[in-house]
Amino acid sequence: MKIAIDARWIFPSPSGIGVYTRELIRALAAEDGGHTYLLFFQNAELEAQTAQQTQFNLNPRFSSAILPYGLFSPANQLRLPGRLRREGVDLFHSPNYMIPLTAFPLRRRGGIACVVTLHDAIPLKFPDHAPRSRKRRLFFIFRWLMRQVGRRADAILTVSHTSKRDLAACLDFSPTAAGRIHVVYNGVNPVFQPAPTRPDPADPTRRRELLYVGRADPYKNLPNLIRGFADLVRQSPFPVHLTLAGALDPRYPEAPALAQKLGLASHVTWVDRLEEGHLVQAYQQADALIMPSRYEGFGLPVAEAMACGTPVVCGQCGALEEVAGPAGLFVNPDDPADLATTLLFLLTQPGFAAEKSRQGPLQAARFTWPAAAQASREVYEKALRFRKGMAP
Repeated sequence: MKIAIDARWIFPSPSGIGVYTRELIRALAAEDGGHTYLLFFQNAELEAQTAQQTQFNLNPRFSSAILPYGLFSPANQLRLPGRLRREGVDLFHSPNYMIPLTAFPLRRRGGIACVVTLHDAIPLKFPDHAPRSRKRRLFFIFRWLMRQVGRRADAILTVSHTSKRDLAACLDFSPTAAGRIHVVYNGVNPVFQPAPTRPDPADPTRRRELLYVGRADPYKNLPNLIRGFADLVRQSPFPVHLTLAGALDPRYPEAPALAQKLGLASHVTWVDRLEEGHLVQAYQQADALIMPSRYEGFGLPVAEAMACGTPVVCGQCGALEEVAGPAGLFVNPDDPADLATTLLFLLTQPGFAAEKSRQGPLQAARFTWPAAAQASREVYEKALRFRKGMAP
C-alpha cells in the first residue's frame, strides 16, 4: 500500500498538530512494515528540517515532495486529487481536518481511501472557545466542512475516548458511523523523562516554580489561572513564581492585563514557545504543571510533564482526567480558590508531592509514539480494505 501523509501541517513554529505529524512520521519510519509512504511538504526548508528530526529520508520506503499550494487554497482542492492519482496513492492521511474534498466524493466506490485525524470537537462543541478566531467568524462554513470531512473519510483517528464521544455527537453520527472513529492516543517523546534529581519539595526557603504550557485561547482559561495564582501568592509561606510558555496572543490580552492589575509582575513570566530541549528542562525544574483548561481533546503537556516526574494540576473536564489518571490533581477550572487551595496543598506536603512525581512517569508510559504508529497503520489497513470492498 502506498500512503500519502500531508506533512504541510508541520509549520515553522511547531504546533500541537505539527508535533503530532512529526512524531507519527518518525515512528512510522522506524517500523519494519511493508508499506511505502509519500510525504507532502509546503517548502524545502521544512522538508529538510523534518528529515533531520525524524530520519525518514534514511528509510527507502519513504519519499517526499513539495506542493506549491497551501492547505486552505483553492488549488489544494483542484490540484491535489490529480496529484494523488498520478502518484499511485492508495490512501491519503490528513493529520488535521482539511482534505481535498473532490478526491473523496460522497457515495463513491473504490478509489483512494481517506483517513483524517480530528483531534477534538472543541470548535463544534464550544463555538466561543476562541471568539476572535477565524473558525468562530466562519463557524457555519467550518461546521459544514467538518461534517463533509466526517462523511467522506473512510476512517477518523482521534486522540481520546472523550474526543470520540464528542465528535460523534457534534457530527451527528449514527452508532454505525461512530464505528469509523478510532481512538489512538498521542505519544510522548522519550526525551521527556525525569531529571536525576528533582527540586527538593521540603526546602522551606526555595522559590516554588509553577509552569503553564500552551496557547492563550479562552478555553485555556488563563484569566482564572492568574486569579488562582494571585490567591496562592497571598497564602504561600514561601515565594512562588509562574512561567507561562506560549507566545502572547494579541487577540486575548486579558490574562497579562489581569496579572499587571493584581500586582503580579514580579511573580509571572511569559516566554515564547520553548524548543524541545528547553521545554524538557522547564518541566524538570517545575514543582507543578498547571493546566486549568475548560476542555482538552488530549492535553499533551500533561503527558509530557508526567513523563518528567512533574506533578500535574489540571481542570476536571474534557480528556484531562482520562490522560492524567491517578497521577493528576483535578480542580474546578472556574473556581480560582479551588486552584489555589490545591496548589498550596501540593506545595506544602512534600510526601504527597513526591508520590505524584513517582506516579507521573508510570501514567505517561501508557502513551508512546511507536504504539500510536502501529495503531494508525492498522487503521490504514482497515480503511483500505473497506474502500476496496474486501472483508475486514
